[in-house]
Amino acid sequence: MVKLDQLVTRGGDQGETSLVGGLRVPKDDLRIETYGTVDELNSILGLCVQCPDAPDGAWKDQLAQIQHRLFDLGAELADARDGASGSLCQDDVDQLEGWIEEALGPLEPLTSFLLPGGSYVSAHLHQARTVCRRAERLSVGLSRQAGVRSILLVYLNRLSDLLFALSRWVLHAGGHEAALWAPRRVKS
Repeated sequence: MVKLDQLVTRGGDQGETSLVGGLRVPKDDLRIETYGTVDELNSILGLCVQCPDAPDGAWKDQLAQIQHRLFDLGAELADARDGASGSLCQDDVDQLEGWIEEALGPLEPLTSFLLPGGSYVSAHLHQARTVCRRAERLSVGLSRQAGVRSILLVYLNRLSDLLFALSRWVLHAGGHEAALWAPRRVKS
């Protein structure tokens, strides 16, 4: 159980922070940047559910479950000790894949790229998707530097797919139209 009884510690005032296990590292360390980006993603997911135009549906409970898994993922990334492991597993990835299929079920296939937007909640889901992609890229870099379990990379990759599917689903459920990319035609 996590116990957070003291917020102000002054321990980070010189530009360092502690990882799980007590190791001190600079605040701009790749590991800190990676799990900080996962935290940023988690905050955006909280925003998505609270958007005034967010349609009702199971997707809100799905995002709440994902927020818990992102805390698990962040905790694993914050632990640089040898032999550290986490709870994220293939079942979590399989769950995301099932939710992707559910979200895409009522939707027509795309004929072009989408412009992010259409509604507040859809725009925020696109924002979450792009932050998720950044977290994935950072995790790949951290994996090369210090080792990251491959399931974390797979989870982030699949999560960005789900966030894209949900951005489309909330537009559909809310009766909004998606704006498609209209490429500029080059005159010859």
